[in-house]
Amino acid sequence: MSNTALLERPVTAPVRVVSPSDAAADLPSVRSPRGFALYVGLDEIKAAEAGVSLPVLVDALRRTLAELAPGAETHATVALAPHGSGGRDLDVVRLALQEPGAIARSKAAVEEDKDEELGVVVDISRKRVLIDGESAAFTYKEFELLQYLVLREGRTIERSELVSALWQASDEEAAPGERTIDVHVRRLRAKLGRYEDIVRTVRGVGYRFDRHADVVIRYGHGTPSPDRF
Repeated sequence: MSNTALLERPVTAPVRVVSPSDAAADLPSVRSPRGFALYVGLDEIKAAEAGVSLPVLVDALRRTLAELAPGAETHATVALAPHGSGGRDLDVVRLALQEPGAIARSKAAVEEDKDEELGVVVDISRKRVLIDGESAAFTYKEFELLQYLVLREGRTIERSELVSALWQASDEEAAPGERTIDVHVRRLRAKLGRYEDIVRTVRGVGYRFDRHADVVIRYGHGTPSPDRF
């Protein structure tokens, strides 16, 4: 059976979520595994680019399972999210289906946002910048530029390296000249407002990000998603 739904609440039966590696160790105990959930992060556009669709993938997985374990019961649910919502597809799916770890990370993110009202938060995991608690209207390229410098903290990055790293031949936007990169940096600094000095100019060379008391770098929340075995 398959359905399409955005679940409002977890199932009422008490369920403890375990990883495949923990399942074997749990066999002799009072609790024992009754099945597993496989979360797949893939939207319709990415599926189409791969030459498949979500129903086709579900059917293929079911047929494989039927061959390996004919007695297994299956149930597929497609997680829905508003158009344009950010975040990794896999994390959106896990949160929509009320996976406990995803819920805990979501709550932790909300609490962090409340605590970090002043200064700059560069959120690598969600591709956004908060300035004094407010989301800054950075363009994709502006965020990529800031992120590139932040991830190379303390190192002076030459203009030529910024151009070659951030502008690919397939980009719709033409790659700027080495001096034109200064215009992009000025726009970036303008949006940083009173925190513009976190992007430092190294005369005659390029730009650098140094450790700054007003900046928090957020790479993610909690432990990595259990999506790899």
